[in-house]
Amino acid sequence: MALRCGIVGLSGTGKTTVFNCLSKSKVSAGAPKTTNLGQIEVPDPRLVHLYELASSAKIIPTTVEIVDIPGLMKGSSQIKGGNQFLADIRQTDAVIHVLRCFDDETVPHIEGNVNPLRDKEIVDLELISRDIETLEKKIQRLEKIAKSGDKDAKAGIDVIKKLKDYMEDGLPARSLQMEEKDQKYIDDCFLLTVKPVLYVCNVDEGSAASGNNYVEQVKEAVKDENARLMIIAAQAEADIAELEDEEDRVEFLKDLGLDEPGVNKLIRAAYDLLNLKTFFTVGPKEAHAWTIREGMTAPQSAGVIHSDLERGFIRAEVMKYDDFAKYGSEHGCKTAGKFFIEGKNYIVQDGDILNIRFNV
Repeated sequence: MALRCGIVGLSGTGKTTVFNCLSKSKVSAGAPKTTNLGQIEVPDPRLVHLYELASSAKIIPTTVEIVDIPGLMKGSSQIKGGNQFLADIRQTDAVIHVLRCFDDETVPHIEGNVNPLRDKEIVDLELISRDIETLEKKIQRLEKIAKSGDKDAKAGIDVIKKLKDYMEDGLPARSLQMEEKDQKYIDDCFLLTVKPVLYVCNVDEGSAASGNNYVEQVKEAVKDENARLMIIAAQAEADIAELEDEEDRVEFLKDLGLDEPGVNKLIRAAYDLLNLKTFFTVGPKEAHAWTIREGMTAPQSAGVIHSDLERGFIRAEVMKYDDFAKYGSEHGCKTAGKFFIEGKNYIVQDGDILNIRFNV
């Protein structure tokens, strides 16, 4: 299941440093303005524990694609290559918006000074402007259809005009509460600002644990936006990643006031932002984590492993992670009455361990 988060932000915010931390890449922040693609492994202590309990030969974590989109600036959509940047964002499932929340005279800011709220507004307005153009084109198409008396087209025009008026106040589409029956009129617009957003406040080392005044400003600005916020000291995280000795890493984290790398929390937050869940398959050959969307049935989840499993699905044998961890094995779960047989309508839950029975 190829799902991807796009990292956006102005130049000089530490966007590429965050990308490198997430993807374990070494892209230069001063590299040519190209889109970089990486893959991140989602840290999950449950998978490690299952691997140990089952004495599996290998461990395979779940992954999410991450896209480092070249830094935006005022009028990006109007300059050469700007449209490509926006098209790259359109191809993502969620957005990680990096905001500079640190002072450093050695790192110049494209706008001359540090102001995360202004930076956020610049990026937001670029995306909103493009969405408004998209909505205007959709209105024009529906108006042609409505001339023939199509009532559904007329209803669609009303819905889209309401959203357009809302966005012309500088507000993103995701913050407008829409009725489910109206959603169909904008689904095919693939709006940029309807995507879920995680704001990442990139801070200095001293602010890694509790943030700073810049972070508080951002928190206040996004409180009604239906978005999430995280704090990360990207340069410090990059320095930690360079350390080979695990004890040195732990000591560095302790100095920052952190119990684990902030990048691990960021990865899990990105995974959650995409509304993803994890189920496991466990055996002597491998302990494997699999990615599904919330609400997927047992056959659909089996199809993530292989299409044949979905096509020939008979039943799913289900154990809960907590039960497996407690009783130590499939046999232990069976003995304790914690081994369940589920059919085609079963909704797979986060942490389920599945054995799929099928016949093709």
